[in-house]
Amino acid sequence: MIAVPLLPCASIDDMQTFYAALGFRRTYRQTRPDPYLAMSLDDIELHFFGMPDFEPANSYGSCILQVPDTATLHRAFSDGLRAAYGKVPLSGIPRMTRPRPRKNAEGLSGFTVIDPGGNWIRIFPAKATASPAPSVETGKLARTLENAVVLADSHGEAAQAAKILDGALTRTTDASAAERVEALAYRAELAITLQDPTRAAAVLAELRAIPLTSEDRERLGETLAAVDELCLDTVSDAS
Repeated sequence: MIAVPLLPCASIDDMQTFYAALGFRRTYRQTRPDPYLAMSLDDIELHFFGMPDFEPANSYGSCILQVPDTATLHRAFSDGLRAAYGKVPLSGIPRMTRPRPRKNAEGLSGFTVIDPGGNWIRIFPAKATASPAPSVETGKLARTLENAVVLADSHGEAAQAAKILDGALTRTTDASAAERVEALAYRAELAITLQDPTRAAAVLAELRAIPLTSEDRERLGETLAAVDELCLDTVSDAS
């Protein structure tokens, strides 16, 4: 049995361009009598229909994709977006979040693509082969980070996520270096999502100043690599 999401959009041209950047290929397209587009990547099928005067920011379109490897797919999507847009867009529409464990998804590490139609494509590992991502820390700051990820990446409430994370970063004085790096890395991403490059640069500078042991750097390898990319995107936004 196969289910194919049928999602709304304002322009099938914009959808085709965006999904082509992610590596999808067009399998069907019509402009009359009604705009319709079908895009495919491996065994993923997404279909879109155009609506006059449709406003992507008000869209409730959403679907869940279960894939074998979220990290590999995110890397492929990131490479395609950088080739097409010069960066991975983290604010506005379209945009894409980075993979993180989701407390509201049994700890599975997922990410979300918000396409030009305002549709939230929520991507998680297939449960049959997936296991919860290991947690680097379990302190108060780490728990606040988990809540912030749910608010922003699952519900789109980036401003509220930034508010609670700022409070925890200010109040928590006993967090480990690794715990603080994880929280600051996400706070910088939220600043870019909220179109505040000045705040993002300040947070990244604070993160860079944290002394890390070789063990810390090994445990935080993926996060630090994401921070390097985030720094590039911050420079791109400021230029």
